[in-house]
Amino acid sequence: MRSVLLALAFLIAPAGALAVDNAKPDIPLLTVSGTGAVTAPPDTAYVTVGMETAGKSLSDAQQRNSAVMKKVIDRLQQLKIEKERIQTSSFTVSPQYKPPVKHHPVDAPPAPPEIIGYTVSNMVTVEVREPEKVAAVIEEASAAGANHFHGLQWGLRNEQQPRLNALKLAAAKAREKAAALSESLNLKLTRVMNVTEGVQFLRPASHVGRAMMATNGGGGDIPVSSGEMKIEATVTLSYEIGGE
Repeated sequence: MRSVLLALAFLIAPAGALAVDNAKPDIPLLTVSGTGAVTAPPDTAYVTVGMETAGKSLSDAQQRNSAVMKKVIDRLQQLKIEKERIQTSSFTVSPQYKPPVKHHPVDAPPAPPEIIGYTVSNMVTVEVREPEKVAAVIEEASAAGANHFHGLQWGLRNEQQPRLNALKLAAAKAREKAAALSESLNLKLTRVMNVTEGVQFLRPASHVGRAMMATNGGGGDIPVSSGEMKIEATVTLSYEIGGE
């Protein structure tokens, strides 16, 4: 009977992948997977905006950059965005070099690079806990002088409950699949030998453009829709099987 079950287990493999994992090599297993998904509206947005300035001197570029970013932060705080939810995410200083001479003598030594200015880039990421304020955050940052938009991401502050709900659905589908296979093949599901699970959050993508669009003073609201997040889980179950 044992040899018959082993042969049967290998025949099942194409329908449900055969796995031995940590079980003994001579134990026939039926392995099935189930996928479950739930959706949830995002309750948090992360907006990254900033300013890029250029100047002949580092101090000039830095001063103008700091002046604009101070206005940006002031406007964000006027929207009731707490200071601790505004975080510097990137700050870079890049020298600008004089273009090389087009017709450089072949026998002349190469000229050393000459710095003719600097570019300062300062980006902040804003955690917006009221999604309806996202458009206002982008508009106010642009009105304050920000000229770069580096992304908008949606999230959930509490991911645990939708994660568990998706796992429950996936586990139920895996059990249902195992029951259907065992019934059609006259097998007995003796016990669960191994369980694996995985969860991924599929976040809606939002793109307003890398460079901030200039406002004309009377422009309308920027169209921003949060949509829904999809939480997808996969559960894989390995059953020891026996004959009826």
